[in-house]
Amino acid sequence: MEQIALHTRIAEGHEADYDREHARIPGGLDAALRAAGVHAWRIWRDGRDIFHLVEVEDYRTMRRQLAEDPVNLRWQEHINQYLEVADDYGGEDSGIRPVWSLPSQAPGTGNA
Repeated sequence: MEQIALHTRIAEGHEADYDREHARIPGGLDAALRAAGVHAWRIWRDGRDIFHLVEVEDYRTMRRQLAEDPVNLRWQEHINQYLEVADDYGGEDSGIRPVWSLPSQAPGTGNA
């Protein structure tokens, strides 16, 4: 399982539109994401900056599968009108590079 962080940016003046459109995503999109191996997708917004955390079996496989999924294509066409840069699912990106994380256990507390 992979955890992938992503960053997108809302086009100026479309913050409320983006929030409104994510209040309820199309029902078929939920099924398409799950079929592509997504276990969870969380989104945070800070002004116009959008941060995503995706838990997925294989991120690149998911991207390739969703690039051809009609439900996702309709959603992308719709939601991209509110983004500064549209995502065409054409790249081989790996998300934002991780730099640091807090270990699940404090140093010196593990089993010896």
